[in-house]
Amino acid sequence: MVNKTKVLVVDDDVNICELIRLYLEKEGYEVLTVYSGTKAIEAFADFTPNIVILDIMLPGIDGLHVCREIRKKSNIPIIMLTAKGETFDKVLGLELGADDYIVKPFDPKELIARVKAVLRRYGRQDYNVEEVVYPNLVVNRSNYTIKLNGKEMELPPKELELLFFLASNPNKVFTREQLLEHVWGFDFYGDSRTVDVHIKRLREKIDLPNQVWQLKTVWGVGYKFEVK
Repeated sequence: MVNKTKVLVVDDDVNICELIRLYLEKEGYEVLTVYSGTKAIEAFADFTPNIVILDIMLPGIDGLHVCREIRKKSNIPIIMLTAKGETFDKVLGLELGADDYIVKPFDPKELIARVKAVLRRYGRQDYNVEEVVYPNLVVNRSNYTIKLNGKEMELPPKELELLFFLASNPNKVFTREQLLEHVWGFDFYGDSRTVDVHIKRLREKIDLPNQVWQLKTVWGVGYKFEVK
């Protein structure tokens, strides 16, 4: 079964969190709310969200610091929440890698529209991003190499592109047909078992025990890059 899109909401105002949660769950998203920067960083590792809604002004570690920490590990979408008039913070947030921002007070329907728009853009894959990083695994699309357990190795282009695409979309399940479309392109009419062969070869090359990430088969559906 394909998992719901997961949203991490971070704001120290419990009422705002609950309002956002209510609207997102109505749209079919799975939502986790936390109220501090420290909890946000912990929750990001445990919950592995598909998108983060992040307030700038947080107790202790602020939202800009949280954004910076997330960007060290992932390129998933981040929408910043800013108080009216925080122009400098908005610009800095975008420079740190936030995908969008919305000013409080906001219309929840507008926030939902922004979430959907950012996820659509992300789903089309940002080809400016050339590297994805996980513990003991770095996949670089610019030079077609990976680092596995600190050692650099080369992969055939399609194997690397397949790994890069899956690793860029952690915990998201893709069918063989979707992978053919995204990795091989619309003009590829090969048998969908091509994907199975490439996955098998990747597993033989990158299989490390006791990692937080793993190439997983979702029986009856397809494949995903699972991050625990």
